[in-house]
Amino acid sequence: MPSWALAGIKCPPAGWADGVLPPVSACLSADLTPHGPHLLPLELLQEPHDLQAGMPQTLSASDMVTPGSLNPPPTEPTDVEQAGQPLLDGAPSSASLETLIQHLVPTADYYPEKAYIFTFLLSSRLFIEPRELLARVCHLCIEQQQLDKPVLDKARVRKFGPKLLQLLAEWTETFPRDFQEESTIGHLKDVVGRIAPCDEAYRKSMHQLLQALHQKLAALHQGPEGLVGADKPISYRTKPPASIHRELLGVCSDPYTLAQQLTHVELERLRHIGPEEFVQAFVNKDPLASTKPCFSDKTSNLEAYVKWFNRLCYLVATEICMPAKKKQRAQVIEFFIDVARECFNIGNFNSLMAIISGMNMSPVSRLKKTWAKVKTAKFFILEHQMDPTGNFCNYRTALRGAAHRSLTAHSSREKIVIPFFSLLIKDIYFLNEGCANRLPNGHVNFEKFLELAKQVGEFITWKQVECPFEQDPSITHYLYTAPIFSEDGLYLASYESESPENQTEKERWKSLRSSILGKT
Repeated sequence: MPSWALAGIKCPPAGWADGVLPPVSACLSADLTPHGPHLLPLELLQEPHDLQAGMPQTLSASDMVTPGSLNPPPTEPTDVEQAGQPLLDGAPSSASLETLIQHLVPTADYYPEKAYIFTFLLSSRLFIEPRELLARVCHLCIEQQQLDKPVLDKARVRKFGPKLLQLLAEWTETFPRDFQEESTIGHLKDVVGRIAPCDEAYRKSMHQLLQALHQKLAALHQGPEGLVGADKPISYRTKPPASIHRELLGVCSDPYTLAQQLTHVELERLRHIGPEEFVQAFVNKDPLASTKPCFSDKTSNLEAYVKWFNRLCYLVATEICMPAKKKQRAQVIEFFIDVARECFNIGNFNSLMAIISGMNMSPVSRLKKTWAKVKTAKFFILEHQMDPTGNFCNYRTALRGAAHRSLTAHSSREKIVIPFFSLLIKDIYFLNEGCANRLPNGHVNFEKFLELAKQVGEFITWKQVECPFEQDPSITHYLYTAPIFSEDGLYLASYESESPENQTEKERWKSLRSSILGKT
C-alpha cells in the first residue's frame, strides 16, 4: 500500500493491522427517521456497557455491478478461453485479454451490459493503456462492420451506429481522463466519421459528446480548493495574528451548520476523484505487459483527500488545545462532539472519523482536567460506532443503513453517504493483494474485478450526489486555511495548558520549550 494511504493518516484508529478483511456486512437499519427524514437513528444506538467515564477511549452502483442479461458477443472465444463459470451472462469469470476486449465491442445485434462495461474499463488499465484499448476497440469496429469499404451497408450501420455512440458516451462520461490526449480524440472522430455518411445525426451526436467531454475535463482540471497548512503546520505555541486566525466558534457556533459545511467540503473534494484512481493507487506492473508501466501514477485526488482528512484531525486538535482556560477547552470539545453527532446523522462518516481521531490524539486525550468538565456520554456512543473491533462492524452496519436510505431517498439530503475513506482504501487494497490479477494460465481474473467494480461503483454513486446544503464561504474558507499546530506544537500547547504528569512528559515539555519557544 502506498505510504500516503495509511502512513499518511497521522492518527489512525487501533486495530488496522489485523490482516485480510472479511466481507463487508450487509446489515441494514430499519428505522431511519429519528430527527427527520434525512437523519440516522443515533438515539437508537445502544451505549456500550464497558465504557469508562471521564476520558476518551483510544481507538447507481447496482446498475454497474448487478448481473443481468448480457448477450454473447458475435465471435466465440477460442482455445478454451473460458476457465470458469460466467459471472455475467456471456462474460467469463476468467479469459484472455483479447476475449475480454471482444466482449466490449458492440455490433449491430449486440451491446455489452453496463456492468461489464464499467468493470472492464475500470480494470483493463492494469493490462493495457486506455488509449491503446480505445484504438483496438475502434479497429475491431471498423474491421467487423467493414467500415473501411468504399460502399457501406447502411441498414447494418444504422443498427450498429447508436450502439457505438452509446459505448463511447458511457466511456467518456465515466472515465473522462482517458481522453485527455489528442490521439484518443482522433480515434473517436475517425470511427464516428466512418459511420456519419449513413446518418448525419451521428456527427451531431459526436459533437455533443465531445462538447460534454471538454466541459467535464475543464471542471476536473480546476481541482478542489487547496489546503493551507496541510503539509506545513505551525509548530509554535504563540497564537497567530488575529488578522489570519480566529477560533472556530467565532466563525460558526452551530454544530449542525458546521456539519453541513463539512459535508459540502467532503462532497466537493470527492467529486474530483475518478474511479480509475482506485486501481492506479495499488497496482504493480503487469508481468505480461511491455517493459513500460501501464500508466503513470495518477492518484493526486486520492492523496489530496487523505490530506484533507489529516488536516481536519489536526484542526480539531488545534482548536481544542489553543484556549488557555480549561472551561473554554471543554466547551470546544463538547461543540465538536455535537458536530460529530450531526455528521453521523447526515451520513458524513469521513468527517465524523476525522473529528473522533482529532479528539483521540494524545495531546488532547491527556487533558484530564479539561475532560472532567465534558459531558462525554454522546462522545462514547459515537466512538463506539467507529470502533475498529470486528473489522469496524458497527460502522459497516451504520454505513449499510445510510446506503439503504440513499437508495430509497425522497430528498437530496437522504441521499448523502460519505464513507470513512481510509477504510474504503484499505478494503480495496486487501482485495487487490488477496487475489491475483491473472490466473496461472495467463487469463485475466475477471471475478476479482467484478468485486472491485462493486466497491468502486458504489462509491462513485455516492460521490455524484449534489450537496443539498448552501455553502457558507466564510466557514469553508476557515476550514481550508486556518493555521494548525504540528504534532510538537500540539504537545507544547497541551503541556502549557495542563502541566506534565510524569518525568517523560516533563523532559519532552522542556525540550519543546527550548526548540520551539527558545526558552529553558
